[in-house]
Amino acid sequence: MKTNKRPRSRRLYLSIVFYGLGLFASEARAGGILIYEAGQEGNGLSNAGAAALANDPSVLMSNPAGITELSGTQISANAQVIFGNIRFSRDGNNQFDGNEGGNALQYLPGASLFISHQLDEKTAIGFGMYGNFGLALDYDDDWAGRYFAQEAAIIGVSFQPTLAYKFTDDLSVGVGPRFMYAYYRTEMAINNNVLSLLDRPDGQLEYKDTDLGTGVNLGLLYRLNERTRLGLAYTSKINLEFKDSPQLRDVSNPLLNTALGRLGVDDLQLDLQVPQTLLFSVAHALDSQWTLLGSLGWQDWSEFGSIGVEVDTNAAGVSRTVDRQYKDTWHASVGTQYQATPKLRWNMGLGYDSSAVDDKDRTVDNPMGETWRLSTGINYQLEEGLDLHMAYTLVWLGDMDDEQTKARSGDTLSGTYHDAALHIIGGGATWRF
Repeated sequence: MKTNKRPRSRRLYLSIVFYGLGLFASEARAGGILIYEAGQEGNGLSNAGAAALANDPSVLMSNPAGITELSGTQISANAQVIFGNIRFSRDGNNQFDGNEGGNALQYLPGASLFISHQLDEKTAIGFGMYGNFGLALDYDDDWAGRYFAQEAAIIGVSFQPTLAYKFTDDLSVGVGPRFMYAYYRTEMAINNNVLSLLDRPDGQLEYKDTDLGTGVNLGLLYRLNERTRLGLAYTSKINLEFKDSPQLRDVSNPLLNTALGRLGVDDLQLDLQVPQTLLFSVAHALDSQWTLLGSLGWQDWSEFGSIGVEVDTNAAGVSRTVDRQYKDTWHASVGTQYQATPKLRWNMGLGYDSSAVDDKDRTVDNPMGETWRLSTGINYQLEEGLDLHMAYTLVWLGDMDDEQTKARSGDTLSGTYHDAALHIIGGGATWRF
């Protein structure tokens, strides 16, 4: 099949989560992995103890109550890069022509900024700007799955003012209104060869829009004893609504144009909801050097599995049969901090996240599965009031089979993502005044 070439550019985003969308959807939902890493020192812990630790102002992202543990004024500035391997390999059941798409995930830089200020012995305020929700997938133009997705991208940047109050010496609470500015873009090929009557080049569909959503982060921090702290944090869902007119290029088949007209493409609305989450963490100091950490979490993805609208080129029909079948995900992680010297702290963590889809429901525009995290990092006190930190996380997805069939034409895209993985490298500095 001939294809029209689209401009090639590798777009840069703050963080990633794999996002599913049908070939042409009137309603689609986010689904997949929230990134715990935002460049902060906790990158090296795989999210272990995230709601119970309060080493720097980045704790307000995981638990707003944690900033009551920070003295004076503190500023943490961070940067990171995410890269990896997401490569599709066809198998004998595949019925689409084209190549295998190359590495759909390139590199994704990001940044974050956190500030905390102690007003008095009980009250603290803070502010965070970070990106822990997003996506960037970019396949080759003429790959076998081009009618499902060529490019999918979403970025969500959160702005979070925070207020925390210490009710007793042992119990603190925190609240952080969260404002997320989100950008969405998708691009896919459209098959002009309805009924295979002519050998026509592919058409093109592009859709992009921005929106602002609001939510809230809530947290409790409780000191069980001198060695043990417990943290409980909740983040509400954020509703995002993208509504714009898709750009259609080179759609030369009149039957297909008629079908697209039935979908009302002049006013296409995509509703996306960032999921609500719940996280429980514990931090226990064994002695002056070793601290043991753990977390258990839940993410409400099941609400977001939606019925999409598919444009199939067999008979220019419209079929509402794309069900993403998302389900809730669960997180568990363990880690440790080792204070090797008065100035050097070493972090280690191991984490697991269940998959938001079963193997049979995996899609090439949403190639996700269960994930394992292995992290390590260091924090070094360069001088009084200035710490530097650096961390690395391996996010392992392994082999992920994928088989998708067009509802009306019956054509099947089939293959496997072999050894899929992400690498996250981050670092930054924390100033204390």
